Amino acid sequence: MTQASDSRAPIGRVLTAMVTPMTEDGAIDHDGLAALAVRLVDDGHDGLVVSGTTGESPTTTDAEKSTILRTVVEAVGERACIVAGVGTYATAHTVELARAAEQAGADALLVVTPYYSKPTQAGLVAHFTAVADATGLPNVLYDIPGRSGIPIETPTLQRLAEHERIVGVKDAKGDLSAGLEVIATTDLAYYSGDDPLNLAWMASGAVGVISVVGHAFGREYLDMLDAVERGDLAEARQIHVDLIPAVRTIMSRSSQGAIRAKAVSQLLGVIGSRQTRLPLLPASDEEVGQLRDMLVAAGKEVSR
Repeated sequence: MTQASDSRAPIGRVLTAMVTPMTEDGAIDHDGLAALAVRLVDDGHDGLVVSGTTGESPTTTDAEKSTILRTVVEAVGERACIVAGVGTYATAHTVELARAAEQAGADALLVVTPYYSKPTQAGLVAHFTAVADATGLPNVLYDIPGRSGIPIETPTLQRLAEHERIVGVKDAKGDLSAGLEVIATTDLAYYSGDDPLNLAWMASGAVGVISVVGHAFGREYLDMLDAVERGDLAEARQIHVDLIPAVRTIMSRSSQGAIRAKAVSQLLGVIGSRQTRLPLLPASDEEVGQLRDMLVAAGKEVSR
C-alpha cells in the first residue's frame, strides 16, 4: 500500500476517477486500463479511483470490478493510492464489494450515498457504518445528491467522522458553507468532486481533488494545488481560468463525464477505443471534434 505523503490527505492530493477502457465489443481492455493508470501517475497523480461512476460501475459486474482493480494495482500500486469505488444502493452488496476490494489490493474505499432508495439520515449512518466496519481500509464518503437523491447532512457527517475508518469526503454537493463547517468541526479530509469548484474548495480548506478533467490535466491540477499551498492565489486563479475551456468541454451538460473522458483519453493516444456500455453511448464525432479542438488549444498532443 502506498501511503500519501501528506498526512492531511489520506488518499493523496491529485486523483482522477478513471474511466474503464473497453474494446469495441464492450469487453474490459486491461492493457488500456494499465496504460491509462501509468499515464495518469506519470502526469502528477498520487491517487486513482477505479470503478467510480466515471468508471461505469453500474454496468460492470462484480467480477469485472475485481479484475479492473487488480490490473490497476499491478500497474501502479507501488506509486499511487488506489481507491476502489464500492457504493451501491444496497448495504449488503456494498459490504460484499468492499471486502472484495480489500482482497484485490485496494488501499482505500470510495462509498457513494445509496442512490434511488433515498434512506433517512439515520439510515445513512447505519449504511456507512456497516461498510466501514466490514474492512480495515479507510473510507471516503461520496456526497453527490444530484445522483443519489439525498445529501449527507452536516450533523450526519459530524457523527460519521467519529468512526476511525471514515477519513474523508468527496464533495459534489457544492455547498461550500456546509463543507467549511464540517472541515472546522471534524478531522474529515475534504476532496473536491466537482471540477468547476476545484479552486474554490482548495481555497476553503479541501486537501485535494478527485477529478474527471484530470484525465488530461493532472499536472495542471497539481500545479494549482501547490500554488494554493504556498499562498499564491493569483497563480492558482490563473491556472483555474486557463482550465475553464477544458472543464466546460469535458463536463458538458449535454453529455456525461465518462463519455467525454474516454474520448479525451483516446485522443491523447492512451486507450484504443471510446466504447461505452449502454445506457451510455460513445462520444459522437461532433463531440470528439469539440474535444480535439479544446486539447489542441490547450497545447496537448493529440492522435490523428
